Amino acid sequence: MTEDSVAKADIRITDVIAHPLTQTLPKPTVTSWGKYTEVSIVLVEVRTDAGIVGVGETLARFAPKAYAELIETALKPRLVGQNATDIMAHWRTMRRALSGRAGGMLIEAIAGVDIALWDILGKAAGLPIYRLLGGVGRTEVPCYAASVNWGSDEFMDEELDRYLEKGFPRIKVKIANPVKDACRRIERLRKRAGDDIELCVDANWAYTLEQAVEVGRALTANDYFWFEEPLRPEDEQGYEELHRRCDTPLAAGESNYSLDQAMRLVANRTLSYLQPDVARSGGITETKRMAEFAAAYDVQYAPHIGMSGIVCETASVHLAAAMPNLRAMECETDTSPFKTWITGAPPGADRQKNGMLPVPTGPGLGIEVDWDAVKKLRTK
Repeated sequence: MTEDSVAKADIRITDVIAHPLTQTLPKPTVTSWGKYTEVSIVLVEVRTDAGIVGVGETLARFAPKAYAELIETALKPRLVGQNATDIMAHWRTMRRALSGRAGGMLIEAIAGVDIALWDILGKAAGLPIYRLLGGVGRTEVPCYAASVNWGSDEFMDEELDRYLEKGFPRIKVKIANPVKDACRRIERLRKRAGDDIELCVDANWAYTLEQAVEVGRALTANDYFWFEEPLRPEDEQGYEELHRRCDTPLAAGESNYSLDQAMRLVANRTLSYLQPDVARSGGITETKRMAEFAAAYDVQYAPHIGMSGIVCETASVHLAAAMPNLRAMECETDTSPFKTWITGAPPGADRQKNGMLPVPTGPGLGIEVDWDAVKKLRTK
C-alpha cells in the first residue's frame, strides 16, 4: 500500500446532519392499512475532512424530526472524529446508543448513516458501491411495478393497465378485506393481465391465518408468484402453518430490522423471498448480511423500497446488483418529489425498460444531491 493510498483511507468524519423531509404524495397510496396522502423520510448527510460528502436515507414515514434528533444527539457524537471507512465498527458503536433488542427508530436511524458511509467509501475508492460489494456481473437488475392500489374493480383495472403500458413484465397488487373481494379481484386482474405477466400480491398484514389460507387458494389458482406479508410479522408460527397450507410462495421481511429477526423463517424455508428494506434494516451493512444469509438457504432476495426516496432506491439497486440470490426489486412508480427533486437522476420507473433497471456506474451511490431541493422539502 502506498503512502498516498494510506492517506486517502484516513478520512475523518467532521459532521453528521439529519434533514427531516415531508411531501404530499402526487397520488395517494392505498393499502389494507388505509390511505397515505403524506409521507416523510430523513436524508442523512455525512461530511468529512477530505471534502467527501456521503448521503443516506432513513425510513421515517412519520415523526421525521424525532429521527433527526436521534441521529444528531445519539449517533453523531459517536462518529465525529472517527475514520469514515470503518463502517462495521461504526455500526456496532451506533447500535449501542440505546439498550434493548434491535429494532425501531434506532436501527432505521443507523440505516441512513450507514448508507452515507458506504457512499463515502465508494467516492474515496472511485468505485460504485455494487463493485465494492463484490458484484456478480450485473449491469441491470430485474424489477417489478409497485403497486396496483386497493380500490374498486374499475380503479384497479386502470392501475394495472398503466403498468402494462409502461412495459412492466412483473406487477404487484395490493389486497385487503373483505376476503371475497380480494379473491375476486385476484382472478379478475389475472384475466386482464394475461398469462405472460408475472403477478404477485401484498396484503400488508390484512389477514388472520384462516383468511390467508382462503386467499392463498385464489392466488394458486391464478398463478401468482408470491403472497407478501399476509400476517403480522410477529406471528412466525402462523407463517409456518400458512406455508404448510398454501402452495403460493410466501414473501416477507420488510418489517425486519436485523438479521436475527429474519433467521427463523429463512432457515426453515417458510419464506421463499426475503424483502428487507435498506432504509429500515440497518443500511447496506446489515441488509447485505440478511441477503447473504438467505442465499445460504436458497431463499431469494427481493429488496423492498415502499414509499421511500431516490437514495433508498439507489442503494437498493446497488445491493440488488451484487447479491447472487436476487429475484427482483421493487420499483415504486410514483413521481414524488423524494424521487424527482432530490437528484437530477430520473426515478427507476422512468429508467426501467421491460422490467430491467440499469445500475449506476458513478462512484459511491452514483448520484448527486440538489441541496436547494432538499431545503424546499424540509419538514415544517
